[in-house]
Amino acid sequence: MIGRRTPVGHSGAQAAGGFIERPVDSGREAGKTTLLRILAGELRPEHGTVHRSGRFGYCPQHAVLNDALTVRQHLRLFEKAFRLPHLRHAEEIMSVLGLTAHVDERAGELSGGTRQKLNLTLALMHDPRVLLLDEPYQGFDWDTYRRFWELAAQLRDTGRSILVVSHLAYDTDRLDEMWTLSNGLLRPGPVNAP
Repeated sequence: MIGRRTPVGHSGAQAAGGFIERPVDSGREAGKTTLLRILAGELRPEHGTVHRSGRFGYCPQHAVLNDALTVRQHLRLFEKAFRLPHLRHAEEIMSVLGLTAHVDERAGELSGGTRQKLNLTLALMHDPRVLLLDEPYQGFDWDTYRRFWELAAQLRDTGRSILVVSHLAYDTDRLDEMWTLSNGLLRPGPVNAP
């Protein structure tokens, strides 16, 4: 067992190029964020091990941004952290998500949905092989939500594995697998499975 409320007995293996969604019981903390933080390497499991290889992109549910920095300054900071030669990939993501017009605005002045666009761009800009996305479209309008799924499909089609954690379960036709995290246990199947 990892912590008090995290899943037991799941290998977590995922073939390249797949979507997995892990919805949780609405209104209760089932350990989804803890699970993603462990998979991303931010937390250590109390028992067992997590083996990671390759580049991971982690988009936490709550954007971790410096309100005093502009969007451009965030990109430059992460460009250096990821040792990227340029920002072309980030600029492509920003264009898809409709973030480009906000490049000179401070993060503290952005709406919740626009902050989430920046959060997602920062998670994807280094072209990770595995994406860990915690409520990635929180605050998006319908058009951006739709464009997020188009981007996710393109990434999947190029061999990226994408794990989406969400309370929403109406995108099941977009997923290769769906798991439910309930009472600290991870189970395959739809949200209403026994």
